[in-house]
Formats: sequence, structure tokens, C-alpha cells
Amino acid sequence: MIDILKPTLIDFIDIGVVGVIIYLFLRFIKGTRALQILIGLIFIFILSLLAKTFNLSALSLILDSLVAVWIIAFVILFQPEIRNALARMGRYRLLRFLVPAAEHMAISEIIKAVEQMRKRKMGALIVFERDIDLGEYVQTGTKLDAKVSAALIVSVFTPPSPLHDGACIIRGDKLMAAACILPVSDEPWVEDYYGMRHRAALGICTATDAITIVVSEETGGISVGLDGKLYTNLEIKDLTAYLEKVYAKEEK
Repeated sequence: MIDILKPTLIDFIDIGVVGVIIYLFLRFIKGTRALQILIGLIFIFILSLLAKTFNLSALSLILDSLVAVWIIAFVILFQPEIRNALARMGRYRLLRFLVPAAEHMAISEIIKAVEQMRKRKMGALIVFERDIDLGEYVQTGTKLDAKVSAALIVSVFTPPSPLHDGACIIRGDKLMAAACILPVSDEPWVEDYYGMRHRAALGICTATDAITIVVSEETGGISVGLDGKLYTNLEIKDLTAYLEKVYAKEEK
């Protein structure tokens, strides 16, 4: 009599962990060029299995070589995305539930500042730190470590202040630093339509999970960057509702 293998709890845990890893990986590359290359790799892998099944030696050799080349090309072409993913895992604050959500305390002051700067067409770039620590970017600017207030933010971005040409980074209810240097997005469409502030806003929210607010110096328009996307031409009420929705979702 043949014993039938019965799945154990460990087997289900093993399958679950693998499933979660695959899901997170697919979610990470969704909407990027990496997804197209991954589909191509899967297609070549399936052809390679079929070639080995039917003993097609020459075709198997060619396909195996292609798989190796495509994997190397995948790593080279998408090393920025891979680097960002590793940075997110390395800097993620696992004990976030122990930290009070002080971000809510700063939202109203930031909204007041943005409204004033919009009316006066003052260029500004404000970055909210979330789960991923932005300490390396704080070090590039002038450290303030002051309680967030509308007056402080407006004064920072008022020319000819030496701190106005850069980003200010907010952690909880503290303005950590101003005149910070951020990574700049190299997306072609951003370079064609937007200036350095918008490119930096998109760059930091692509590399991390930060939220960015941009006030255009030319038009006074308001933009928000989150999860590698840039939402433009927002009204004050839209900005308020957007920020409250994001933080309400995190709290839930």
C-alpha cells in the first residue's frame, strides 16, 4: 500500500510565504518596464522546458543561454529599482505602531503655509517622512529640528532666504531640515513638462514612500507626489482631503 503524503502546517506556511514574496515582487514591478522583461523571461523559460521535454538539444542550448543573458540584463537595466527596493527593506521602521501619528498635528500648519505660498507664487518643496527613514537626505541640508508652523515654512521658502532653494523634510510634527538635496527623477516626460522641484518630488517619492508637496514658482499650482506618481493642479481643499485620506488609511 502506497502512503499518501499529507500536507502539514509547515507546508501551508511555506506556500504562504512564497506566495507573499511573489505577490510583493509583482506589485513592486507593476507598471514598470521590468514587468515586460519578466514576461519575456517566463516565455523563454517555458520554451526551454518544452525543448528539454521533447529532447530538442540545439534549441535548449540556445534558450538556456538567452535566459542567462536576460537575467544579467534585467539586473543591469533595472539596478535603480532593485537598489530602491533593498533600501526600503533596510530602512523600514518595524516598530511604527509604537510611534504616535504626529503627522496629523502638522497637516493644518502645512496647509496654511501652502495656501500662502500659492497666492504669492513662492516655489516650495515639502517632504513628509513616513515609514522609510530620510536621514540620509536630512544630512544634505541645514538641520533645523523645529516644530512645524506655517510661519516657519513660509519664511524658509521666501527668497532670498539661503534655505529656499531646496526641499524641507518633515518628520512627525518637526521640520527636520531645509535646503535638502533629493534624488531627481529621470523620467523623460517629467523633464519635458516640469522643472527641478517637480523632478525632485517625483524622484524622492519613487525612491521612498515619502509624500511630497510642490508649489510652482511660475503658476502657483499645487502638486502632490506619492508612490512614484505626481498629481498636479490641485486645489487647497483637494490637498487637504488627499493628505487626510492617506493618513486615515494608514491609521486604519
